[in-house]
Amino acid sequence: MLRAGLLVGVLLTAWSGVSSAQDAPFYKGKTIRIVISTGVAGGYAEYARVIAEHMGRHIAGAPAFIVQSMPGAGGLTATNYLYTQAPQDGTTIGIVHSTVPLAPLWGGKGVRFETLKFNWLGALDRADGMCITWRSSPVRTWDDLLKKESTVGSSGVGSQMDTYPAMLNKLFGTRMRVIGGYKSGTDIYLAMERGELDGRCGGQLTVIKATRPDWLTERKIHVPILIAEKRSPLFPDTPTVLEFVRDEATRRQLELLMVSQTMDRPVLAPPGVPAERVKALRDALAAVMRDDAFRAEVERRNLHVDPVGGGDMTRMLQRAFAAPAEVIAAARETMGGR
Repeated sequence: MLRAGLLVGVLLTAWSGVSSAQDAPFYKGKTIRIVISTGVAGGYAEYARVIAEHMGRHIAGAPAFIVQSMPGAGGLTATNYLYTQAPQDGTTIGIVHSTVPLAPLWGGKGVRFETLKFNWLGALDRADGMCITWRSSPVRTWDDLLKKESTVGSSGVGSQMDTYPAMLNKLFGTRMRVIGGYKSGTDIYLAMERGELDGRCGGQLTVIKATRPDWLTERKIHVPILIAEKRSPLFPDTPTVLEFVRDEATRRQLELLMVSQTMDRPVLAPPGVPAERVKALRDALAAVMRDDAFRAEVERRNLHVDPVGGGDMTRMLQRAFAAPAEVIAAARETMGGR
């Protein structure tokens, strides 16, 4: 009887161990990697580091987080990796260029992913576009952009730094020449300060406020144009591009091209991640956006968040890809295969 009792005890203990292992949260003891599509300096890295500090406590199992930089090709290098090579178990997520989700619409070279097959977890902000020039540049106004040649930097074809000048040149006749090859927006800012470039286009106001606030307080830059629906109180004399639209076809193109501004710094998980882990990641990202400690850190770093939920973002992308064929074709021509 004693032996039988011992055997039952051993079996119960073994079963208890198996059950505990099965009941343990998937993420317990694991590390989630955040792949960013830019360099280690600049806004994307800043946001990723703050998320890495706070998101783990909103996921069962409290996983650790690390940030990995994977710049190149205007965000396509990281996005292609996340689609074709990254683990599909929920241990790798990405924060990519805001222009990347629409890249397949434009027939861009190097696109190796299908946007609607990604699991979109949400976007961290909404950011109007703008073109800026350094204070020593002769290009200071919209009229100057139309009449004078200027140089603007880009981290790669497909980024806003590349697509916005292409759009403005094609639709309105500005004379911007894109100089590529820069690893990040920060490198472009340094080139502006050195006098190598006139300026840069993109959704960059948050980054400037966070990393170069003196550019605003000391008026080191000019803002010739805003790619936005309405003027900014910070630059009341700067017109928006919509003020110069004269026909409905151009307006519809611009509205499609500007969709990316409503989902700045999009966060995604690879296709194939189990639905329950996608939900856990979406819920955690939404929770961290409301987290008081996260918000305090964002404020301390002079960052800005105006989040978009993963479901809302997915629906916006579905609508964009369902746009009339003639609108997509016209926008694709404007982008020139970017």
